[in-house]
Parts: sequence; C-alpha cells; structure tokens
Amino acid sequence: MNWYRFLLVKWLMTDALLFIVAYCLAYFLRVGFILSSDYQFGVLLLIAALTVPFLLVSLVTTRVFALSRRQYTVRNALYIGYACFMSAALFTLINYAYFKISVSRLLLMYAIILSFVLLWFWHIGFERFLRWFLVRRRYFKALIIGDTRESNVLIERMITSNNPLVPVAVLDGRGTKAMHIHGVPVLGKLNKLDEVLQKEGITHLIQCSDLEQSLNLLSACRTANITYMLLPSVLGIVERDERIESLEGQPVTQVSPKQQVFTWFFR
Repeated sequence: MNWYRFLLVKWLMTDALLFIVAYCLAYFLRVGFILSSDYQFGVLLLIAALTVPFLLVSLVTTRVFALSRRQYTVRNALYIGYACFMSAALFTLINYAYFKISVSRLLLMYAIILSFVLLWFWHIGFERFLRWFLVRRRYFKALIIGDTRESNVLIERMITSNNPLVPVAVLDGRGTKAMHIHGVPVLGKLNKLDEVLQKEGITHLIQCSDLEQSLNLLSACRTANITYMLLPSVLGIVERDERIESLEGQPVTQVSPKQQVFTWFFR
C-alpha cells in the first residue's frame, strides 16, 4: 500500500471538510444559531461544496502539499490565505450568478478568516504527523553522494528537522576516512553504487560532489526508478537564492542579481 499517497488523499479530504465547516461556522456567527429564511443554510452548504474543488486546485498548484514544504512558514501561510480569499470570491460569484443572492460582507469576512485559520493550523499539525509517520517507517530513503561541508550540513539539517527523506547511506567518489556522518554510515566509494541502491532500498539520490559522475549517477537513478537531486554547490553555485525557471519550456537554473520582495510568491 502506498501510504504516502493515501495520506495525501486524506489530507485533501480533510481540507475540503474543514473549508465547508468554516463556512458553516461563519453562517451561524453571522445570523446566530438559527436557520435564516433570507439566506438558507442548505444553499450555503451547496455552494461551499461547489467551491471546494477550486480551493484544492489552488492549494495543489501552489505546491502547498509538496513533500519538502514547511507548513508553518509565512510563505506557505500566504499561499493558503490566497487560496481562501479566491475561494471566497468564487463563492460570492456563484451566489450572485446562479441564486441571485447578495452575500453578507460580514459572513464573507468570517468565512475567509475561519477557513484560513482552520486550514493553516491543520496543515501545521498534519505536516508534523506526516513527517513523523514517514520517518518512522523510513518510507523515503536518501543516498548522499560526497563527504563535503555542504553534504555534512545537509545531513545534519535533514536529521534535526525530521525530514521525510531519511539519509541512510553516504558514498564518496574519492574515498573518505569518515565511518559515519552525523550517524549516517559511509559505505565506500561509487563502485558500490548499484549494490547500495538495491540493498538499502534507496528512493532518492542527492549528489553533493563528484560533478564528473553526474551522467553515471543520473543513469543509475533512471534505471532504478529513483529520484535524482543535485546540490547547486556541485556546479559552483553558492548564492543560495538560485531557483529553477522555465525558458520557452526548457528548465533553467536562475540566480537573480538581487532578490526582489515577494518574487518567491510567484515561483
């Protein structure tokens, strides 16, 4: 059973449920704990349900559910807030276009605030559970290539942050005297690559050095159906503000001369 996909589906379903709950709470906060005859509760429930797919698409396209995304960050909160605000706009449009009902501005304000708060706090809690579950089961196993300063920092951060990608082995192309790096065993040189990939059940390979071996490593990942990842430092890029962009459909690594305010919001 693919537990990761199963949990992602559950995450989407609970987001949909919390969104509808937020609008129900907003309704009763606005009209009191009664069923208003001016704006029927059933109509609100129906339109909120119709708005749910748009909310989920907004969250998915902004990569809120990405494996490496930290849910508590301001950036992620803005993405969730954006999805909630746009969903409220669609909710208003459906009310007016199909039911000829003008929605109370106070109800909309309650709905936006409640949906944002419920979704954000739920995402923070679910992310912690998801990371704990995946790490405990060692669902994603990462092989680190290279014993370098960058790889040492990366391994330490992955372990301390309870990252779902669990580093389970290190290989170094030139050989290293270290037996362990932050508790992760060093299993030798790259001549053991195929053996380690198969024996350890590797799902992700992270290249931190040995640029000349990139094609061989990528080929091995393709053959074994493994995700290949490359640290920019291997290419000599150490600015730490690099990102992948699309140039006429061709992916390129971009390093801007100066980081502009909020440009990350459009990545």
